[in-house]
Amino acid sequence: MTDNRKTSKAPARILVVEDERDISALVAYHLTKEGYRVRTAEGGQEAIELARAERPDLVVLDLMLPGFSGYDVLTELKKRPELSDVPVIVLTARRDEADRVKGLELGADDYVTKPFSPRELMLRVGAVLRRAQSPAVAGSGRTLRGGPVTVDLNAMRVMAGGEGVDLTPTEYRLLVTLLERRGRVQSRQQLLEDAWDIHARIETRTVDMHVQRLRSKLGEAGDMIETVRGFGYRYRARDGGE
Repeated sequence: MTDNRKTSKAPARILVVEDERDISALVAYHLTKEGYRVRTAEGGQEAIELARAERPDLVVLDLMLPGFSGYDVLTELKKRPELSDVPVIVLTARRDEADRVKGLELGADDYVTKPFSPRELMLRVGAVLRRAQSPAVAGSGRTLRGGPVTVDLNAMRVMAGGEGVDLTPTEYRLLVTLLERRGRVQSRQQLLEDAWDIHARIETRTVDMHVQRLRSKLGEAGDMIETVRGFGYRYRARDGGE
């Protein structure tokens, strides 16, 4: 594999939070093989301490930790200004959709279900890191407008109804993608490839969850993002509707 992790640029630092040692070792092995610097934590309190001390570039977080749960870790990370923009991928049981929804609502950028494919996890790690680190999310003085929503691409600032909106890097790229293609329907797979930078046929439910969270953050302006049943989403072509 050839990418910027193999150049002189410092490798991304990833914190793996998982209480099952076999799974933690497996994840750490594959991440290290990809060229990342990896630290592991078995508990939530240890994870917070490591995050504060070293500020990782990404956290892979098991939700079902004993005691101080993964939800508690996620909440703590997102409420700390110095850590709130650290992207998080949560690991959760396949049968528990509520876990996935709650994790995304608390600010996770993506999720991987157990049992998981190491290849899929590496794809998602790489995609989330590229979204968080890529300068492509910023523009050259351009401003996107769609009804009550304004996006200053240079400052990466979002306004809805005159109020500032705090978005994660994933939510920001999703909004920009939809605005740039205003009026055109985007399939979930298109959004995974263009906003998520994931080029694989994997589960697309994560798009629905992020759209739901984005709409919520935009308030009344969230209605500008329309669902096209059976296909995907589009940003409303005209402020007054179709």
